[in-house]
Amino acid sequence: MDTDLALIIGLVVAVLAVPAIVSAMTDGRAPRAAAIAVMVGGGLMVFAVASHPGGYAISEIPEVVFRVVGRYLN
Repeated sequence: MDTDLALIIGLVVAVLAVPAIVSAMTDGRAPRAAAIAVMVGGGLMVFAVASHPGGYAISEIPEVVFRVVGRYLN
């Protein structure tokens, strides 16, 4: 798997888990599925950073997002 794609998928999964965590907490339920989503997203992000030569800087993330989106739209 491409490290750029793994980073973006990991970020999206982790960000989408936040509303699920808030929803579960307000309903008084344990956020099991959201916790699994956070672990999957975090694992993908760790894989991407560890596999990419030199890692990623925070300032590179917008460029990586546009590069991945551009690659799959064209």
